[in-house]
Formats: sequence, C-alpha cells, structure tokens
Amino acid sequence: MFPLTLTHVLRRMGGVHAEHEVVAQLDADGTTATASFEEVAVRAGELAAGLRALGIEPGDRVGSFAWNSPEHLEAYYAVPCSGAVLHTLNLRLFPEQVAYTIEHAGDRAVIVDSSLVEEMAKVAPLVECVERYVVTGDAVAASGLPNAISYDEVLALGADSVGEAGFEWPELDENSGAALCYTSGTTGNPKGVLYTHRTLCVHTLTMSAYDAYRLAERDRVLAVVPMFHAMGWNLPYLAGLVGCDVILPGRYLQPEHLARLIERQRVTASSGVPTIWMDLLRYADEHGTDLSTLESVICGGTQVPPSLIRAYEDRHGVAVVQGWGMTEVLPGAAIAHDPPGASEAERWERRNLAGRVTPFYELRVVADDGTVLPNDGEATGEIEIRGVPVASEYFRNPEAGEGRFEDGWLRTGDVGSVDPRGWMRITDRAKDVIKSGGEWISSVDLESALMEHPAVETAAVIALPDERWSERPLACVVAADADAAELREFLAARVAKWWLPDEFAFLEAIPLTSTGKFDKKELRAMLAEDRLPGRVRA
Repeated sequence: MFPLTLTHVLRRMGGVHAEHEVVAQLDADGTTATASFEEVAVRAGELAAGLRALGIEPGDRVGSFAWNSPEHLEAYYAVPCSGAVLHTLNLRLFPEQVAYTIEHAGDRAVIVDSSLVEEMAKVAPLVECVERYVVTGDAVAASGLPNAISYDEVLALGADSVGEAGFEWPELDENSGAALCYTSGTTGNPKGVLYTHRTLCVHTLTMSAYDAYRLAERDRVLAVVPMFHAMGWNLPYLAGLVGCDVILPGRYLQPEHLARLIERQRVTASSGVPTIWMDLLRYADEHGTDLSTLESVICGGTQVPPSLIRAYEDRHGVAVVQGWGMTEVLPGAAIAHDPPGASEAERWERRNLAGRVTPFYELRVVADDGTVLPNDGEATGEIEIRGVPVASEYFRNPEAGEGRFEDGWLRTGDVGSVDPRGWMRITDRAKDVIKSGGEWISSVDLESALMEHPAVETAAVIALPDERWSERPLACVVAADADAAELREFLAARVAKWWLPDEFAFLEAIPLTSTGKFDKKELRAMLAEDRLPGRVRA
C-alpha cells in the first residue's frame, strides 16, 4: 500500500519542483531572500537530523512560535516527516494561553522566531515540559530562554550527523499524528486538533483541485494566512505538491508591505481573512497600487462582505472568492467559485454564499430537536459536517467535544441551509443569531448590508436586550461621515423593516479575535459592562 504521508509531498517538492522558489521578506525596507524548493528540502533534512540529535523522537511534539518565514516552512516538513508532531503556536494568544497549549501538548522543544523571543520569554517561566528552545537568527544570547540553541547550530548538528547522504526519512504510518493546532480559545481553554498525515494529504490533494484553491505550477502565491492558523490553510503543503512559488511576508502584514510584495513579486494568488483585504483595498485605492498580476484571493474566516468582493473585481480585476472552514475541519470545506455558464445575477448570488461543498466532505442541516432537515436550500438549522479531514475529538480532551462530535458528524455552530447541489448559505453563528419577537434576525446579513455603505469600513451586529422584543440588533460600526439616521435609512432599502437596528455604536475599531475575526464576545462584554462607546438611538 502506498502511504499517504507528507514525506511524499516533501520529496516531490525537493525533486519534481526543485527549481521553484521561496521568497521571504526580511525587513521593513522590503529586502528579500530567495531559496529554491530543493534548498528548502535539504535544510528540512538537516533540521530533522538536528532535532533528532537533540533527542526529539517520533511521536514527540515540537512547537513553532514563528511568523511565515523560511525556517517555519522548513519545520513544516522536517518535524512531521521525521515522525514527530508539529505544534503551531498561536502568536496572538495571551502568554498564559500559549503556556497552556504548550503544557497540554507536552512540547519537548519550541522553535522561536528571533523577533518573538521577548514574547516567548513571558511564556517560558510558565511551562515545564520544554527542554530546548531553538531560536532563529542571532538572538540566542539575548533571548534569556533556558537551554536555548540557535537554529543554525541545530542545522549544523544535523548536517554533521548525516553527511552527504542526507537524513533518512522514516517510513511512517499514514494515521500517525503530523501536526497539532489549537482553537483560538474564545470560550474556555484552547482545544487541540491533531491532524494525521492522511488527513493533511487528503486535504492537500482536495485543495489542489480546480474547483478548490485553483493553484498550479504557474502561480506565485502570497502566504498571508499565518502558518499557526489552521496550518496556514495548508498552503505550505499545497505549494510542495503543485509547485507554485511561495512569497512569505514574515511579520510584515501591513498593507504597504503586502502591496509592495504583490507588485515586485508579481503575485498571482493569495488568501486571508476579510480584514486584511479591506485594509489592502483602501491602501491600493489611495496609492494606486498595481494589482494587475493578482488574479484570485480565497477569503474566509468570517463572512466576506459582498461590497469587498465587488470592489476588488470592479476596481482591480481581482476575483475574491469566499471560502468556509474551521480548525476542526481545515479550510476550504466549501468554496464559492462562479458556476459554469451562470448569468450575472446568479454569479453574484453564488459569490455571496459560504460556498459549495468540496470533495471528501458532506454537509447536512439539523434542527434544534436533532431532526435532520432536507438539503433543499430552504430549511434552516445548524450545519453539521463529516469527511476525511474532519476531527472526531479534541486532543487529550474528549470531554470538551461532547455534544459536538457524534456518529462522525461535527456540529459547526453555524446556522444556515444547504441546497441540493451542495451550496451552503450561512445566516449566522448559533451564538450570534438575534431572536426578536420570536423571529430570527441574521447579524451576518445586516453586517453585509451595512458594509455596502461607502462610509462604513467595518460593521459587527450583536443582540441588544429588549423588554418588549427580547432582543434587538445593535450595529457596531467604524464609519466616517455617516450618522445613525443615515445608516438606518440606507438599510431600509435592503432588509426587512423589523430588522432595522434601533441603536448604533460608533467605534474607532472593532475588536478582533486572535484569528482576525470580529470579536463579538468582547463587544457583548463591553455592552454588558456599559463601556461600549458611541451609542446613539437611530
């Protein structure tokens, strides 16, 4: 039997696609460094051998606390292909949460980006399981981390131990663990999702299809999604499989840096959450950025505003394509590409949906009482999903998944419908839906409508307790030169009258979660504690 392991992807990257390249931004001035896929594969072997020399064995967990960098890409291959498990640590969690995930995973070593040693120094005193900190660059002496060793020294250890023959990659069971990601921990402690080699290989193969990410050897892909977030949407492995060039921005995710990389590196494709692409759109419009090479962007993580999709297409010729997924199922479980032969009206209707289900996933709709509803595009309930990449429990914490994982199906927490052709419409998160007078109001649809107003940069809608109606929508907006009455009038032409918010809150910025989504939990807390600024009646 041919095992589905990432070792095959590594060999293909370093052999079949040896001449393709990884370009990394090194500093704020835009200096870049380039390495071939063959060089990346060789260094991955040296890293694997070096970690083995430090005592890392198959089954051990190795954490990575790093940006989208060449060293992080090398770890993506070196750690799982050597039989260990790569635990991608979320840089945006609080130190106590990062420490919890390290201890819960039992990481024996952590690879730390040189620019992040101060952050890791806050975490290190809180953990006991880590034996070695491997620090990139020249920051080892100043890191203050216990038992620290430089990344280059580990590579040298590996090179000395294997010689010219290179690291002998072990034969692995495709069902063995390859990588570990933790949820963002918006409720309780973060929960771990362990991906096997088979899971990641099947997902990579699925995303390489035309109706998924649509990437090919000709592409140059800007890796905007952090590699600690749901495996960077699996781009590191997809690039190795299909051979597309990879552009790594490092910690330089501000719009001016991304715009410069797109122009200079002739980027053809990218991905990321809507907030990143909103910021880049404003920058590109203001500075005349040349986006002519950029053909498509897979956008997800939260509802993508239709106004954002239209703006990129109309003003820059870029197809922003909505996708849907989550840590427990990996990204791309549904993607909203244009249907063949669709009319203009149908094309835009489909583009505003969460997407059509991709291969090796199945969707169903379930009512509150557990009744499975028809996939007729009308019946609304909680979306459930099953498939090869879908987790069956949380790592070392099965009780946290009680009520979520059942008979192979995962309750997603998203409310919506699925039509007979597999197109999914998400109307809300189960925890975010607003029930007013016994009827449901979709916060997602209200947010999309608000962001069509030219003065509204971002909008998030939460429930406002109401004595008469139980709940009413409260619109939290970042808007210039618009007042509540104007926004309410604008909405009146787009949504049902009883959906119209009675109250608006004008904010300087909407809080975000660690993965770049609107943090409605924080907005609700601000409302409950009477610290939500800019509240006005419409």
